[in-house]
Amino acid sequence: MSHGAAVGIGAGRQPSARWIATATAATVLTFLLAPFAALVFATDWHDFHFAPGDLAAIRVSLFYSALALALVVLAGTPLAWWLAHYHYRGKWVVDALLLLPLLTPPLAMGILLSSFYGPYSPVGGLLSQAGLYLTNTAPAFVLAQIYGAMPYYVLAARAAFEGVPEELEQISRTLGRNRWQTFWRVTLPLARLGLTAGVALAWVRAMGEFGIVLIVAYFPQGIPVKFWVNLEDMGLSAVYPLLWVFFLVAVPLPLWLGLRSRRQGMF
Repeated sequence: MSHGAAVGIGAGRQPSARWIATATAATVLTFLLAPFAALVFATDWHDFHFAPGDLAAIRVSLFYSALALALVVLAGTPLAWWLAHYHYRGKWVVDALLLLPLLTPPLAMGILLSSFYGPYSPVGGLLSQAGLYLTNTAPAFVLAQIYGAMPYYVLAARAAFEGVPEELEQISRTLGRNRWQTFWRVTLPLARLGLTAGVALAWVRAMGEFGIVLIVAYFPQGIPVKFWVNLEDMGLSAVYPLLWVFFLVAVPLPLWLGLRSRRQGMF
């Protein structure tokens, strides 16, 4: 077979491979998005109304999720920066410990938090004497959201900081800028795409956390726990209005941040 014939056969196979890849991608996307399309048809639009307590659950989730997200970013960013910049013997142990909250099932994590911060534990007893109760209170709700969201943010932020070339930071230091100035003027701008992804992921995790919140802070009821209450008390149809609100308040922020970051990354 001549070289020209072989090239012709290879060129003929490329469209077929491209078609197979496109069909596979379309099938997978359809599989992933089909439940969301079903939500449109399952919702009773003629009798669309909120159940008692739904609006209160929306307010609880919005306010405390925003507070939890702020605390996650404030506490998680320095931790992620430290993990990305400092190298020492046994660092793999710290990495494994960081993954531990992420790999623990949410219900199990809730039980652990209740055992550690509950009123009958040594830590919980001391906090209770100071007037801080971390079961079925607003602080407990925020605590549960932090434990549900922070590991995701720290991992994303750490990867973002590790992607910043150390040479650029060293050049900044040689130009007279201290470590803090280098962080704000060099490291943070270059890591913004990964940090934005971490913020978006943490927001969704905080808003949608169910297992930990169910154990630690059943009250005040946020949106995920109210899903379960409505389903148990009134049936599946009572869940759909609140589910639509969840998508409207939880999804736009990560979508906007993600699209904005991708557009900035193109320039």
